[in-house]
Amino acid sequence: MKRIAVILVCAVLLSFVALPIQAAEVQPKPNFVLILLDDMGWCGLHCFGDDFFETPRIDQLAAQGMKFTDAYACCHVCSPTRASVMTGQYPARLHLTDFLPGRKEPFAKLLQPKMNQHLPHSTTTLAEALAPLGYTSASIGKWHLGRRGSQPPDHGFDVSFGDPLGRGHGHMFWPYGSPKVDGFKGQYLTDQITDEAIKFIDANRDKPFFLYLPHYAVHNPVEAKRDRIKRYRAKLDPADKQHDPTYAAMIDSVDESTGRILDRLKKLGIDDHTVVIFMSDNGPLRPYSRPSPLRASKGTLFEGGIRVPMIIKWPGVTQPGSVCDVPVATVDFFPTILEIAGGPARKVDGESLVPLLKKQDTLKRDALYWHYPHYSNHRMPPCGAIRQGDFKLIEFYEDGQLQLFNLKEDLGERHNLAAAMPEKTAAMHQKLKAWRKSVDAQTMKPNPDYDPAKTQWNRRKGKLVNIYDTP
Repeated sequence: MKRIAVILVCAVLLSFVALPIQAAEVQPKPNFVLILLDDMGWCGLHCFGDDFFETPRIDQLAAQGMKFTDAYACCHVCSPTRASVMTGQYPARLHLTDFLPGRKEPFAKLLQPKMNQHLPHSTTTLAEALAPLGYTSASIGKWHLGRRGSQPPDHGFDVSFGDPLGRGHGHMFWPYGSPKVDGFKGQYLTDQITDEAIKFIDANRDKPFFLYLPHYAVHNPVEAKRDRIKRYRAKLDPADKQHDPTYAAMIDSVDESTGRILDRLKKLGIDDHTVVIFMSDNGPLRPYSRPSPLRASKGTLFEGGIRVPMIIKWPGVTQPGSVCDVPVATVDFFPTILEIAGGPARKVDGESLVPLLKKQDTLKRDALYWHYPHYSNHRMPPCGAIRQGDFKLIEFYEDGQLQLFNLKEDLGERHNLAAAMPEKTAAMHQKLKAWRKSVDAQTMKPNPDYDPAKTQWNRRKGKLVNIYDTP
């Protein structure tokens, strides 16, 4: 009897010991869905303060996760930002600092450096970093990081859709200006890439996956479904000069797309272990949307060009409806996703946002940086910037002009404090220059062929435009 009793006691103890082990073994790895919008401004969503836009599903995502009020794209145009997302490195380090293929300005004051025309193969992408951890990855939508030889499959992605459109598209309705894409008459591009994303989710429901969903919307051409345009046109106040009904209708379709993704995750029962990230690659394109109260828009290093909406939902971790005002950037996605996935830390320029998402700590870095040695097609001269705390400094490379702003007190960047705060200006400028040197940023040299009468940059009705005086 004693022997039987001992056996029973041991069996009971083993059952208690086995329970947590069994639970740990069946705990699934987190999935990742990274939704990247094209040209959506900081105020492009209802949950970010614009009542004209109707974005109930994205608002729901924000209510379930964490909203970042001070999130930045690593460039004011698309390709460099996308490179930072993929690698966790600053565009300046990658020598990919303008949209591809860039634009020529042979008679401008400064010579533009020769930059990489594709994402360097020497870098490790998110897809390549996640593969050893058992992840299947898909890039569905706008890649814009190189053409043949530098497409998603060339950088570790198992599934790719959208590549035939190359770096852009001619229309939002099929055939989108490209005969290489299968579809049907009347098919909307936002809907098609969402369909493909859902196919990928369905096919990988039982294993960990990374879905990169970079939308073509809301980039021009600004085209939307007629019924939605009609609805927004009806609600537009004739005195409202801030909004465009077609642009709003495009955002509406993106919201629907986001809702379809969220609904599919829930229907498959995998929403409880899927991290969803929502972000934009740069500010809005005028004149379709005004970035008020921020200054300027896409193509500038003023806040309207680089501050964008960002939301992260990490089920069971992010506090529903939480808000974070710590400055973060697209360069942070790489280390954040890798840490959540349980991968080894890699040396990158970004910093993991896990402490912020868990509300356990803040970030260790004290500044964010930008470098743009090009002439923007949106009226911004070559320049660089640094944000440190509440202050932001912009350096214009043509004449060395410095502009300092206190974003806490002057979000619209109307008051240049450089003259009033010379020590602060000098310290931040020195820090910016030291950073450029540390990442081997490309510099600009005087152009011996400079001819202001021939350059096409910054022209409007035959006159050169001074961006310094353009709010």
